[in-house]
Amino acid sequence: MNIARYLTVLFLCIVLSCRVDAQDSIPRPNKKKVWLVAGGHAAVWTVSYIALDKAWYSDYDKQSFHTFNDGKEWNQMDKAGHVWTTYQLSRASAATWKWAGLNPKTSVWLGGGSAVAFQSIIEIQDGFSEKWGFSWWDMAANLTGAGAFIAQELGWKEQRIQIKMGYWPYNYPSDLVARRNELFGEGSMERILKDYNSQAYWLSANLRSFFPQSKIPRWLNVSLGYSSDLMLGGMENKWTEADGTEVDRTDIPRTRRFYLSADVDLTRIPTRSKFLRTVFFALNAIKIPAPALEYNSDGKFRLHAIHQ
Repeated sequence: MNIARYLTVLFLCIVLSCRVDAQDSIPRPNKKKVWLVAGGHAAVWTVSYIALDKAWYSDYDKQSFHTFNDGKEWNQMDKAGHVWTTYQLSRASAATWKWAGLNPKTSVWLGGGSAVAFQSIIEIQDGFSEKWGFSWWDMAANLTGAGAFIAQELGWKEQRIQIKMGYWPYNYPSDLVARRNELFGEGSMERILKDYNSQAYWLSANLRSFFPQSKIPRWLNVSLGYSSDLMLGGMENKWTEADGTEVDRTDIPRTRRFYLSADVDLTRIPTRSKFLRTVFFALNAIKIPAPALEYNSDGKFRLHAIHQ
């Protein structure tokens, strides 16, 4: 569900406004801060549930709890979005618990658990909606995102491989702009979070963390990315207009793209500023634009001078 990405961005902004900085966390729990963080999580969950129910699900009929199989929709771009969302929620939530003074291990488990719990609220609501249904694929992606964060923190005590998102606006032909607006919204901000044809998701690995004795810059990452474009429907490029007209654009092939690129781990840029460290923490959810080598499902290679 794309609304989760809006809330993820909101939560990262909350973390930014609180100037959460793990390097300055206190050595033992601060009860006031623990209650503040716990109350903040509960408030976000409650408000999200009510807002989603009124703004998103109220327009559709409800039925008894059911599941549906959406594993092949959007060439799995939505599943990559679930992984990114839960990973980032885990990262941000754990930072708030650590800021409250909890020990690193407890903070990690609470962060990952909070992220999965938050996403589960949305999945359960989907399960009672006639239009959707509870998706085991979505839950698997959610667990993957949280698991990637937890495993690295417990195993390496750092995030050597980060999950990031990039956005590069797709240039839709004029005859497809109406379909774009219908699917992904008319505003630029809305499309950043909803337009699967313009998004890319990345596994960004920090080289110095794997080769600590090398002279590789501490902030330099290498990234593997995935995107898919020319998708005009969940399963295929066919849809029905509001007036009942059947549209068949299967002449437009849905293309998968794989990338190799450089990236920057902003959290490893040295600075004494607590504010900058927190800004870098929040912005590290996004892939830094850089040259990229692409291989696509048409069997072709392509070099991008700049890509996100």
